[in-house]
Amino acid sequence: MTRIESKFAQLREEGKKAFVAYIMAGDPDVDSSLAVMKGLPEAGVDVIELGLPFTDPMADGETIQLAGQRALEGGMTLVKTLDMVRAFRAGDNTTPIVLMGYYNPIYSRGVDRFLAEAKEAGIDGLIIVDLPPEEDEELCLPAQAAGLNFIRLATPTTDDKRLPKVMQNTSGFVYYVSITGITGAAAAEAGDVGPEVARIKAVSDLPVIVGFGIRTPERAKAIAEVADGCVVGTAIVGQIAEGKSTAEVLSFVKTLADGAHSA
Repeated sequence: MTRIESKFAQLREEGKKAFVAYIMAGDPDVDSSLAVMKGLPEAGVDVIELGLPFTDPMADGETIQLAGQRALEGGMTLVKTLDMVRAFRAGDNTTPIVLMGYYNPIYSRGVDRFLAEAKEAGIDGLIIVDLPPEEDEELCLPAQAAGLNFIRLATPTTDDKRLPKVMQNTSGFVYYVSITGITGAAAAEAGDVGPEVARIKAVSDLPVIVGFGIRTPERAKAIAEVADGCVVGTAIVGQIAEGKSTAEVLSFVKTLADGAHSA
């Protein structure tokens, strides 16, 4: 059982919904992002989603694109991202970490080498946005063989014919994208999300976590009420972009986590 699976089992026993927080590794610099990362569990974060900076993102809106650019300009790399995870793991061996990014840096590193290093560093799962189920042999199946969850995105345009294909090798949880478009583009509506979560649950036993368009504690609560939890990224990254202190960022995160946990 991975840390992700253990965490969701624990949350089920406690009757709680999950709160997942996204930050970009190395934004605005390694020390600052590591300080925020280390404070996330105490702020109520159940799962950390760590962005891997990449030059050509597809699913990310302007706020997260700019965070990736800042990180890259500061010298952040895949290797340094894994070093950041190691530094976090030195003080926390229980909080699940999901690495979210794109395939190119992993391909460049070499799949086998990357998976060995990611597992050793303390990564628990992967969300690789640009690898569809048709490419499962490329990374998904090797990742699962290495003991890492491979988490897939489902969207409002994933129809009933496509959905079983998307679910076939997914593990850990399902990430439901609540809107059509990029991160930070629109607000998630619980009335729209609820039926979609039910549709996914009809073909999968995995927890369904909803992301995109969640910026406030009230929205986090509303979405968590119709799903197994929620993800907030753009709103948190936006606080970092504004130059807020680590304490201020973590205080904001706590309000979001409290919202999700009150569902």
